[in-house]
Amino acid sequence: MRGSDAVVGSLFSYVDLEQRVRADHPLRVIRGIVNAVLSDLSAKFDTLYSPFGRESIPPERLLRALLLQAFYSIRSERQLVERIEFDLLFRWFVGLGVDDPVWDATTFTKNRDRLLAGDMAVQFLATVLAQPKVKALLSTEHFSVDGTLLEAWASTKSFRPKDGSGPPPDAGRNGEQDFHGQKRSNDTHASTTDPDARLYRKGRGKEAKLSFMGHALMENRNGLIVGAVATRASGHAERLAALHLVEPYADRPQRVTLGGDKGFDTQDFVAELREINVTPHMAQNTSNGRPSAIDGRTTRHPGYAVSLRIRKRIEEAFGWAKTVAGLRKARHRGLAKIDWQFTFAMAAYNLIGLPKLLAVA
Repeated sequence: MRGSDAVVGSLFSYVDLEQRVRADHPLRVIRGIVNAVLSDLSAKFDTLYSPFGRESIPPERLLRALLLQAFYSIRSERQLVERIEFDLLFRWFVGLGVDDPVWDATTFTKNRDRLLAGDMAVQFLATVLAQPKVKALLSTEHFSVDGTLLEAWASTKSFRPKDGSGPPPDAGRNGEQDFHGQKRSNDTHASTTDPDARLYRKGRGKEAKLSFMGHALMENRNGLIVGAVATRASGHAERLAALHLVEPYADRPQRVTLGGDKGFDTQDFVAELREINVTPHMAQNTSNGRPSAIDGRTTRHPGYAVSLRIRKRIEEAFGWAKTVAGLRKARHRGLAKIDWQFTFAMAAYNLIGLPKLLAVA
């Protein structure tokens, strides 16, 4: 018998969101970890809000919503709010009931500065890693580091002389600009849209773009990101960020190793690592006959080859962040907001992999 297509409304609804989400859904494991993390951060949240005045949207719900934005490749916060409105899975994960109203998209904008001031992205990543089940998955001896370019939300047409010289921009939303024959550098020019962005190219033959750089430190046992930071783009940024990220794990009785690509094979950087009791497992850069800073003291050990093989897994985090979490092009302007977005995306990347890792642990 054919079923009827007639729409039958009901005055009352008894929907249990827990029953609408299947028992083996990966988000169940992720939500359990996230709820534990947010509970641990509750005291920190209290310091960010005034004890007086009207109640705000709970920061726990805002952070859960931002995780969903990264997990499901939602382009904007306005679209995120629309998705929470009609998607029961999203409501369940965020902590809203079926009849609860959804906040306005501008709530994210108003609360972002508060979360930035509290450095909540770094706190969130660290608290995820501190969870007992997650901590058992981490290596405390072997790490890898790398960096990636993050394209700024600014057009190259906004890259103009700092002294105000040069022809005025053409009228119109997307006026014509001719840069042929002009010498432009970060010393003499800056973006009027995002002054923190820097003109940078990834390599020879590549086009220069207004960019930032994201840097991550990965532990080698399961490929989880244990440190992240965004910086202005420069030729020295990767090595400086690597020292900053590995320093908390250095100078221990048990010597640690740090893997990296050929860009880290410089005499100064390798010497600085050895000074803080870190064994450099960098890929040797012998192009154009230059001597490598990594000698036989390091390459003769079998662990060196293992580090070179595993270090490439850090590219998986960068690839996921750009293709899934929306970091192909920045959604915000200013180094502080880019740093927050990148660090939070690395925490989301860890959460995505935890259901499988915990299942076999």
